[in-house]
Amino acid sequence: MKQDTWRIGDRVLTSRFFIGTGLFPNPYVQMEAIAASEAEVLTFAIRRVNLESAEDDSILQHVQGNDYIFLPNTSGARTAEEAVRIARLARASGLSDWVKVEISANERTLLPDPIETLKATETLVKEGFTVLPYISDDPIICKRLEEAGAAAIMPGAAPIGTGLGILNPYNIGLIVEEATVPVIVDAGLGTASDVTRAMELGVSGVLMNTPVAKAKDPVMMAEAMKRAIDAGRLAYLSGRMAKRRYASASSGYEQFKIQ
Repeated sequence: MKQDTWRIGDRVLTSRFFIGTGLFPNPYVQMEAIAASEAEVLTFAIRRVNLESAEDDSILQHVQGNDYIFLPNTSGARTAEEAVRIARLARASGLSDWVKVEISANERTLLPDPIETLKATETLVKEGFTVLPYISDDPIICKRLEEAGAAAIMPGAAPIGTGLGILNPYNIGLIVEEATVPVIVDAGLGTASDVTRAMELGVSGVLMNTPVAKAKDPVMMAEAMKRAIDAGRLAYLSGRMAKRRYASASSGYEQFKIQ
């Protein structure tokens, strides 16, 4: 598994776990969970960061000095213009040229706005950002985002923060089948079995925050999620057996039938 690397933009990654930095009970638990996850990419809402003094920000100061890749997100944006402005501010402050485009038009569902997300992706790609758009599990809009230059596609398994797991595995599988860039399941996962199922569908990685941070033991859950990613990835690479409608004895029962 150590040799099972993958790439986003110009960065080669070994971990397939992207972890969020919000909602943890305290900074100590947050850092212990991040360490247990072995994640290389950390994501956070740009609106929660003090861009005028990013090095002293209460969120980022705990991870300074580590070789993490920061993936700021535009959570809270309602339009493409707002998301683009937030991304520009983050890059100007020296945070990162990676950005997770997240544009929600409905406060109740927080489902991503596909039209505004596509507009923002097109603009930010032209400006040299490494763009990872968060989007619904619609194969058509995922393909359009890839064609617009997205470095990876991040379909949700279910509405963000619900923990409902993968509601439409067929769509996720189809997105993976059609994509030529990494597919990262983002949002809606709840526990390790959800993660394993996602990886068995062939996605490149998963992004999680709430299911780890809101677990009774976030550090233990981060470890469980890491192991689930590895298990699902190995199962996908090894190739599962074909499903059968009827039983098939593994012991060669038919050889011992009484004549």
